[in-house]
Amino acid sequence: MSKIEEVKALVEAGKSKKIAAAVQEALDAGDKAQDILDAMVASMSVVGDKFSAGEIFVPEMLIAAKSMSKGVEVLKPVMAGDTSNSLGTCIMGTVAGDLHDIGKNLVVMMLESAGFDMIDLGVDVPAEKFVEAIKENKNVVLVACSGLLTTTMPALKEAVQTVKAAFPDMKVIVGGAPVTPEYAAEIGADGYAPDAGSAAVKAKELVA
Repeated sequence: MSKIEEVKALVEAGKSKKIAAAVQEALDAGDKAQDILDAMVASMSVVGDKFSAGEIFVPEMLIAAKSMSKGVEVLKPVMAGDTSNSLGTCIMGTVAGDLHDIGKNLVVMMLESAGFDMIDLGVDVPAEKFVEAIKENKNVVLVACSGLLTTTMPALKEAVQTVKAAFPDMKVIVGGAPVTPEYAAEIGADGYAPDAGSAAVKAKELVA
């Protein structure tokens, strides 16, 4: 098994104690940091798919995410020299009236790993706060809004439309259990992701 395959397997299995050494070994063997990172993102997509299919649950998802972040720690110093790797700043938050943060935290971790500088506004974020954050931070290229309750769907719509009114060209991605691609399109979002793994893929597409 190649070192990269080993890293992928360790992320999927959530082996956070072994991942750092495996990532270092892959680097030592000549694998590129970006390739290792892409492999870990791919693993988290698999984990996300299993989660969506109900094969695994939140604890397993978090364990896999933790192992990925341990692997990313090893890659960060290697990739820091490569400033071209930064995709820009992403503002993320769970919309007003919603206090869920597990999914949001996973997405923050995944997007950070994918190369975004993340600004996490936390939970219960009013629409206006997303706009303020864009004004306060440099090089914002993406806003990510999460909503986990059907009752907060109107707040998700308000967040997207408030951001778009202030910054018509800003890319906005949305996600959360009750959100569908159709609803995302209806409220004017540029993208939708069903889980953290696909959020990273979609986010990169939107800012490319």
